Amino acid sequence: MTGSVRIKICGVMTPEDAVAAVEAGADLIGINFVSGSPREVDPKLALEICQAVEGYEVERVALFRDAAWDKIDGILRRVPFERVQFHGDETEEEVEAVDLPTIKAIRGADQEAAETYPGSILLLDHPHQGGGQGQAWDWREAESLIANGYDVIIAGGLTPENVASALADVGEIPPWGVDVATGIEGPGRRKDPQKMRAFVEAVRRREEAIEAAKESGEGA
Repeated sequence: MTGSVRIKICGVMTPEDAVAAVEAGADLIGINFVSGSPREVDPKLALEICQAVEGYEVERVALFRDAAWDKIDGILRRVPFERVQFHGDETEEEVEAVDLPTIKAIRGADQEAAETYPGSILLLDHPHQGGGQGQAWDWREAESLIANGYDVIIAGGLTPENVASALADVGEIPPWGVDVATGIEGPGRRKDPQKMRAFVEAVRRREEAIEAAKESGEGA
């Protein structure tokens, strides 16, 4: 990782896109196992995607939503992942049943929901539209959770053009990470290498601006 804010490219559907994401500077890649999702992949393809980035410094994240334990366990036994993301109405007990580190998606900056999953990094998506829709929301609402010590990933409608503004909106303390899918895609939901590089560069430039402002004693 080259900066303090982790960058997660989600909904990777091919080995080629996985490699392009890592080469663009992604710290995590998300592979979707949500039934009916347009980005859903089967375990065989997921294994090919994960094997394509073996040896790279990247975390491979398996994404589930209200999945049966047999499905989760079967995939995690067959495909090498470093982290699991839950995107449904899973209970704290269901999330903690996984041996790997977890990300739990919640709707917006919901304090009560955040308290429900103390062992997970929280992915904050659109309060009403839910995940994977590419809809922006008022990211400023995340500031209080971050200030209260929660590890937070900002998601929902992020693009290379607005991610720096989103990072500015959440205040002086940066989030644990940012997550993007729709905002860096081209035709057929393939990841666009140029858009991915632009997204990563926008995040890193924002971090550099914050550091420069600190050194000069000015606000960012």
